[in-house]
Amino acid sequence: MIAWLTPSDPSFAGVAALFDEYRVHYGLPAAPSEAHAWLSEQVTSGRLAVATATSGGVVQGFVTIAVLPASLTLGAAWLVRDLYVPPAFRRRGLARALLTYVITAAREAGARRVSLQTEPGNSAALALYAEVGFRPVGGLTMLNLPLP
Repeated sequence: MIAWLTPSDPSFAGVAALFDEYRVHYGLPAAPSEAHAWLSEQVTSGRLAVATATSGGVVQGFVTIAVLPASLTLGAAWLVRDLYVPPAFRRRGLARALLTYVITAAREAGARRVSLQTEPGNSAALALYAEVGFRPVGGLTMLNLPLP
């Protein structure tokens, strides 16, 4: 089952634990209580929404999204920030199901587009995103300014 969660949902602790596992997957040190607090704050404040795939009460994957203004089209754009399915649950269609859930919700909410980003070497993710219908964006350069 896929559903949006809030910090008051019983399975939120499971998604927060999985969120910390996702962070560790990308080379960051484990910080379970900090990850739980951060994710809870982001969802409570409305900066992020999180949907999870669960079966038998076990969180098997999650996706986070941010809704951003699409100023040129006077609408909204949904940005997939994080998508993670742990190795034990991969190859079951969960990542595709989570993406489809987000796309459907964005369409129903009247969003102008759904965007995401990933590392250029993440071939499995890139293949999935292409199969779902995502296409590279040309004519843009992403820049960052690290803040101390």
